[in-house]
Amino acid sequence: MPISPARRVAFQVVRRVFEQDAYADRAFGKSAADLDERDRGLAQRIAYGAVQRVRTLDHGIEALGRRPVRKLDLPVLAALRIGAYQLAFLDGVPAHAAVDESVELVRAAGLERAVAFTNAVLRRLAEGLPALIAGLPEGTPEEAAFKHSYPDWVADVWWRDLGADEARALMRAQNEPLPTVVRRSRLRQGEVAGTFDPDVPEALHVDRVDEAALASGLMFPQSVGSQLAGLAVGARPGERILDCCAAPGAKTIQLAEQAAEVVAVEVHPGRSRELEENVRRAGAANVRVVQADALDLPAELSGFDRALVDAPCSGLGVLAQRPDLRWRGRPLPELQAALVAVAAERVNPGGVIVYSVCTINADESEAVVDASGLEVEDLGAEWPQFRHLRRPEFLQTLPHRHNTSGFFVARLRT
Repeated sequence: MPISPARRVAFQVVRRVFEQDAYADRAFGKSAADLDERDRGLAQRIAYGAVQRVRTLDHGIEALGRRPVRKLDLPVLAALRIGAYQLAFLDGVPAHAAVDESVELVRAAGLERAVAFTNAVLRRLAEGLPALIAGLPEGTPEEAAFKHSYPDWVADVWWRDLGADEARALMRAQNEPLPTVVRRSRLRQGEVAGTFDPDVPEALHVDRVDEAALASGLMFPQSVGSQLAGLAVGARPGERILDCCAAPGAKTIQLAEQAAEVVAVEVHPGRSRELEENVRRAGAANVRVVQADALDLPAELSGFDRALVDAPCSGLGVLAQRPDLRWRGRPLPELQAALVAVAAERVNPGGVIVYSVCTINADESEAVVDASGLEVEDLGAEWPQFRHLRRPEFLQTLPHRHNTSGFFVARLRT
C-alpha cells in the first residue's frame, strides 16, 4: 500500500522530535517543504498532535498493545504514535488508512519483523483507544495532566492560578490548532486577503500564510495575543524605543511603524540575523539591530522613552503552536526579573516599560511585576475584553477564552 506524503512527513517529524530532540516546528518546516497545501495541513496536524498527546497515546499503546513503549523499536513506536493519534483524535480519517499506512511506515523503515506486531496493536487501538481515553478521569491536576497529555507541574500551575474548570478548558484548547493570524504591515503597499480581528487593529485572520506576501513584507505571522503586547507599548512619533528580546521581529516591526527609532537587541547570532532579515523585508529602516546580551548592554544604549521586555519564559501560552514545548519548557522568573530591572535602568525617568510573556503562570507574570517595585498602569481599562481574571490592571489572553495564544502583558512606569 502506498504511503501518503502527509503521513510520511509526520512520521519523520515525530522521529526527529523524540529520537534527536529536534524542535517540532523546525523539523516540520524542513520535512514539509515540498508538500502541497492539503498534505501540509494534514501532516502538521498528525505530527503536532502526536507530539502533544504523546503521554496519553503511550498509555493507550501500552494498555492495548501489552508491551512497554520503552521496549519498542523507535520507528515502530513513532508509527504507533501517529496511528494512535489519528484513531483517537482525528475525525474524518478512515481507520483503515491510519492503520494500514502506519504499518507500511514500519515496513519502509526496514523492520519487516515488526510489521505483524504493529498491525495487531493498531487494530486493537482502532477498537479500544477512543473509549479508553474517554474513560480517563480528570478530577485532579494529575489526572487531568494524564488525560490531556501535559506534565504534572503544568496542570498544578493552572489549577492553582485558574481553578479546575478553567484549567481543564485550557488544557483542551491547547491540544487543538488555533486560527492563523498575521499582522498587516503599514510600511508596505499591497493587499492581503483575510478578515480583520474586531479587537486588535492590523490583526488579519487568514486561511493560510501567503508566502509571496510574507516575502514582500506585506505581513508577518503574529497572533492576536502577541500583537496586543506590541500595541500596549503605546509607541509614539519621535520616541526612541528599546526592544530587549527582539527576535524574530514581529513586535519590533510594530513599534517601528510609530516610533522614530527602535533598538532591537538579540543575543543569539542566528536569531539576530533572522531579525535583521525580517526587519529589512518589512522596510523598517528606523530599526537598529544590536547583537548583545540584554543583561549586559553597551553603555551607550540608554535614554529611551519606552522599552519592551518580551521575555523568555516557559511558553505555556503557545503550546498549541509549539507542540514539544510542554515537554521542555521551564519557568524563568529570575531571568525575567533581571531583564525588567535592566530596562528600568535604560529608560528615561518616568519612562514606560511593557513586560510581556507568552505564558500562563503567575510565577512568571504577576510575581515578576510585583517584585519589580515599578508603578503599574491600568491596561485592563484600555482593553477590558482581555483583562486579567484576578488582576484587572494586567492583560492575559487565554486560548480557551480568546481563541489566541496566551500572553500576559503589564505596562509599568519608572
